[in-house]
Amino acid sequence: MRRGHWERPITYEEDNRGGYRTIWSAEEAAHALLLMWPVDDGDEYWEAQRVCLAVMEGERSAEDARIAFLKAAAEAGVFVRGQ
Repeated sequence: MRRGHWERPITYEEDNRGGYRTIWSAEEAAHALLLMWPVDDGDEYWEAQRVCLAVMEGERSAEDARIAFLKAAAEAGVFVRGQ
């Protein structure tokens, strides 16, 4: 398995018009947080970025990034489907 790849993807609402995006890895999560996230502040937001980077550097588990991303989504009020 690729480093940072999740066994269970996360599908979240990408915009307020009902568009959804599914991500499968810490790398995809980092990309979403940096370029497509509705807010660019918050403790969970910054922690999720740090954890995703640590996963890509082999210092944390993929599941750590998945959990951090879900916390950042909750903090930002981003709807996550089926979690």
